[in-house]
Amino acid sequence: MKPDDIRKMSRGEREAKLKELKQELIKLRYQAKMGHIDNPGRIRNIKRTIARILTINREEELGIARQPKTTSK
Repeated sequence: MKPDDIRKMSRGEREAKLKELKQELIKLRYQAKMGHIDNPGRIRNIKRTIARILTINREEELGIARQPKTTSK
């Protein structure tokens, strides 16, 4: 998930997504430990997305919130 997509979400949506990603990460870590993981790179992607969400939440708390980039053609 890209940072611009995360910034477009409301605070509640981000919290819900964060909870969902943390649950998925727990499941994937368990699968990895058991040796039954299909895509080990997914763990890395989920960890990065969690970090992005937490960073954007913190930016808002500090009043450093950035605007999502608009793409123009």
